[in-house]
Amino acid sequence: MSQPIYVQIAQTIKQNILDQQYSNLKLPDERSLSDNFAVSRSSIKRAVQLLADEGVVFKKQGSGNFINPLFLRRQTALDYTGDNLGLTTSIVTNGKTQQITVLDFDVQKPTIEMQENLFLQADDFVYKFKRLRKLDSTPILIETSYIPVRLWPELSQEILGQSLFNYLEEEKSELINRAYLDMTAEPSTLEDQQLLNLTPQEPVGLMTGIFFRDDGLPFEYSSMRLHYKYWNFSTFVDLSK
Repeated sequence: MSQPIYVQIAQTIKQNILDQQYSNLKLPDERSLSDNFAVSRSSIKRAVQLLADEGVVFKKQGSGNFINPLFLRRQTALDYTGDNLGLTTSIVTNGKTQQITVLDFDVQKPTIEMQENLFLQADDFVYKFKRLRKLDSTPILIETSYIPVRLWPELSQEILGQSLFNYLEEEKSELINRAYLDMTAEPSTLEDQQLLNLTPQEPVGLMTGIFFRDDGLPFEYSSMRLHYKYWNFSTFVDLSK
């Protein structure tokens, strides 16, 4: 499922900003960007507006589009401004290689909590899988997820060794772009300490989420335990609309 051209341009400009390709914290004018990307001015306007809505750039009347310096200085670990909400596309890698290790993969009956979270019956079955994510061999996140078996009976450990959301988008035409996320922090468990190389005194960031298909059906419940050094988030607030 291809992205609109203006979204692709916005993502490229964002990466160019992170790579410090624009001097004086200012974007080139729209005509120059249009020539550079070989697209219409309207596509550039939409791309820049998307970046402005995300707080990456701000518009100064009569002077052009400027880069938000806080965006450059942030150390955000997860960036949920891409085309889907999967961790593979949302983890900020900063040039590092992302790795996924499947620690556990099983099929089981849903608990009462899973029935409520995923609108299941007691006689349904769910996949339960646990994965460890690394950046350049450094462990950063443990995720435990549950998905109804009836949705994708072909799900396998091999598929889960890669990006699940990218698989759903490319093979099943399922674009996952809605979720309810809850974030907190808590003391690390023994498993956290072993898998994330933490000491007993070091905490973890905890994020639980229910992810939804385009038709509104909740299809995955996930609990993500993040190394505290990567537990950083940035957001842009605009109350003017």
